[in-house]
Amino acid sequence: PDGRHVVYLQPGAGRSIVVYASEVGAQAAPRVVIRSAGNNERVRSCNFVANDRLICRISGIVEVDGVLASFSRLVSLDTNGQDLKLLSQTSSYYDARLRQSGGAILDWLPGADGEILMARDLIPEAGRIGTLVARTADGLAVDRVNVRTLASRRVEPPNPNAFYYISDGRGNIRIMATVGQRGPSEQLRAQTDYYYRTSASRDWRPLGSAGNQLPDSIIPLAVDPTLDAAYVLKRLNGRLALYRVKLDGSMATELVYANDRVDVDDVVRSSRGSRVIGVSYVEEQRRIVYFDPAYAAMARSLARAIPNLPLVDFGSASADGNQILVHAGSDSDPGRYYVFDRGHALNAILIDRPELEGVALATVRTVTYPAADGAGIPAYLTLPPGREGRNLPAVILPHGGPSARDEWGFDWLAQYLANLGYAVLQPNYRGSAGYGDQWLQQNGFRSWRTSIGDITAGARWLAAQGIANPDRMAILGWSYGGYAALQAGATEPALFKAIVAIAPVTDLQQAKDDAAHYTNARNVA
Repeated sequence: PDGRHVVYLQPGAGRSIVVYASEVGAQAAPRVVIRSAGNNERVRSCNFVANDRLICRISGIVEVDGVLASFSRLVSLDTNGQDLKLLSQTSSYYDARLRQSGGAILDWLPGADGEILMARDLIPEAGRIGTLVARTADGLAVDRVNVRTLASRRVEPPNPNAFYYISDGRGNIRIMATVGQRGPSEQLRAQTDYYYRTSASRDWRPLGSAGNQLPDSIIPLAVDPTLDAAYVLKRLNGRLALYRVKLDGSMATELVYANDRVDVDDVVRSSRGSRVIGVSYVEEQRRIVYFDPAYAAMARSLARAIPNLPLVDFGSASADGNQILVHAGSDSDPGRYYVFDRGHALNAILIDRPELEGVALATVRTVTYPAADGAGIPAYLTLPPGREGRNLPAVILPHGGPSARDEWGFDWLAQYLANLGYAVLQPNYRGSAGYGDQWLQQNGFRSWRTSIGDITAGARWLAAQGIANPDRMAILGWSYGGYAALQAGATEPALFKAIVAIAPVTDLQQAKDDAAHYTNARNVA
């Protein structure tokens, strides 16, 4: 918060992750705060909650009744690594099951010096019935927590149907998401209902609902307390657009931004997520439209200062807003971190992947190729650096999801394959997210023939263009991409000489059976 210190994660020896704290511009070596060995647990993130205090998220995987289950925990500790305290609760005498969620920080409460709003999966500890509780048989609640003393005050009472909450950045819970009554089976519904409260009331009012079968679905993203409004995503002409809905009881709604080619995917925030400053979407590249004139001016200034790194992200800011953490990268540069002083000083502090300094990396081209029915399939083509794109061995690299998409930028796997001499094609086949409902279709499983046909059409296009040697083509995919790789081999066995499926879905019934252990089993089926 003072703008003079940065905390960051870096790979250590073997599978370890090391957390460092560093003073910006100082000559002293960074200080190790905490490390994880990586054998099971991993540090995922760390953020300042005060100048001398951090909150870190740690994750791991354990076996529960024969099922491998992931879990996360939130811990708080001083920047010197001392006084570590667990903000999450694991299990207790009253609930022997693993608690997968370590809780969520809803509001960093800037200026509160070590207090946060937190939704926690907590239950009474053995022998301590009546202590503060955030997850009971009565539902999810929110506490205001002092991360130094663990003193806690109830902000939101338990609700049996609450799924998550959204704060206004000033310590007030304004939106609640519910998944409906779970019943004895504890199964989640496929529909999420949203409620809001006015600034002058504690009563919940309907805001809207989201679900695959709802044409008027909304997705609340953030609350602007100054405008007393929520930013939500709603469909407009088959694509997601950003709207602003007043939370004063009128529900007055106005369109903020829409794109006639792609979905709007999120808002852009500053000051630890408490203020909305813009909106983002992806055409060929990710674009940001800034609402905040100061951030728009800074983005233009940084584009001139670092012209070869066009993907610029504003990170956390100091408490006074004068120092901002900035990441800038490109397709052929994984990125660099800077501290931008709004007095116009730009200080480089970290390189994202220092091992790649001096290594020739490939540029990424946006291309469009025809599917069997004539539809134009957008894709990204990465060629080996310094090589002409003629008669190369090639890898088709379909993304996972399937309701996801690739976008222009640094991709470690595509770069690795290109460095080995392969041409790499990453298709955003029909079934990919981001292009609207018509492109998403029923999804890449139900509409698999269309999705797989779009992917194999990419291989034939590479060969027809002379870029790929038709006798030296492979397909590689991860998760749904692995499923797609196997389906492509099944439908066109002569097309690829190698098929690599990493963590793929290979048995749909087994996928449903595996989901039976979880509360989303009905939705998976």
